[in-house]
Amino acid sequence: MTIKFSAAIAIALLFGVAGSAHAQPYPNRPIRFIIPFPPGGGLDHTARSIQPKLQELLGQPLVIENKAGAAGIVGAEFAKNQAPDGYTVFLGNTGTMGLYPALYQKLPYDAVKDFAPVGQLISNTLVAVTGAQVPANTLQEFIAWAKANPGRVSYASGGSGAITHLAGEMLKSQTGIDMLHVPYKGSAPAVTDLLGGQVHLLIDVAAVSQQHVKASKLKALAVTSSKRNAAFPELPTFEEAGIKGYQAIGWQGLLVPTGTPRGVIDRLADALQKTMADPAVREKFLAVGSEATPTGPEAFGAFIRAEIEKWARIGRAANVKIE
Repeated sequence: MTIKFSAAIAIALLFGVAGSAHAQPYPNRPIRFIIPFPPGGGLDHTARSIQPKLQELLGQPLVIENKAGAAGIVGAEFAKNQAPDGYTVFLGNTGTMGLYPALYQKLPYDAVKDFAPVGQLISNTLVAVTGAQVPANTLQEFIAWAKANPGRVSYASGGSGAITHLAGEMLKSQTGIDMLHVPYKGSAPAVTDLLGGQVHLLIDVAAVSQQHVKASKLKALAVTSSKRNAAFPELPTFEEAGIKGYQAIGWQGLLVPTGTPRGVIDRLADALQKTMADPAVREKFLAVGSEATPTGPEAFGAFIRAEIEKWARIGRAANVKIE
């Protein structure tokens, strides 16, 4: 056998091995799971709740990477710049995929063009709570009290442009009440001032006020979802309280960089649906006031576009712009 012939065989074998490795079904190596917030937060809880079942179904480790910064923007930008091969998945939420695209003047990513949706995971119902000293026990009574005291009633938020801010603006626009917006650096200080009577209303996830409601230090008035929440069945929705069409929910879902092959997206979506159907996984979310609301790629994509349009409309009406 000549040297040239041996070399040709070696090259053929090399390309054959490389070709067969390339043809291996997805996934065949660990997958990076990008979380755009620090460990210990709501998105981190979601990732770690689905991680064991999802990696079992995919047959590969799901490696969580927290890429925090700029309220989730750093992580979103990082994720959109990764190779579109299915080995980087991104956990987006109401802020990064809905509110920011609607309100920020400039973003280093496009929520619709730079990402391909895989599926929604959960929804977080918001709860309207007021201080014990406020003379209102229902949402209707609060609205009547606010109308009787124009300009003297205030609502807190976790920061300008947050869903807690826009939820308050939507309440104002749909009821005609005159409330002052008081932004805080997060929900915790907002709750502190709500307890102290410095502000009168907060619309936020239940987890931030639940213990105070149970201790009768705050009063829960209504939930912002379209139907009653299983964790708070006694609370009416805003719709039931007479505010037609009001809905403001927090949500989270899985996305991949645009250009990821459709077959890869379908494989991820299938594993995600099965994960979210697992009773043990659903129970983990219910324990923190979240509801499993799994959808497929098309439905999630349509939902994201609708959310951006809705919050952009509300932002324009309230003149909310963020640099």
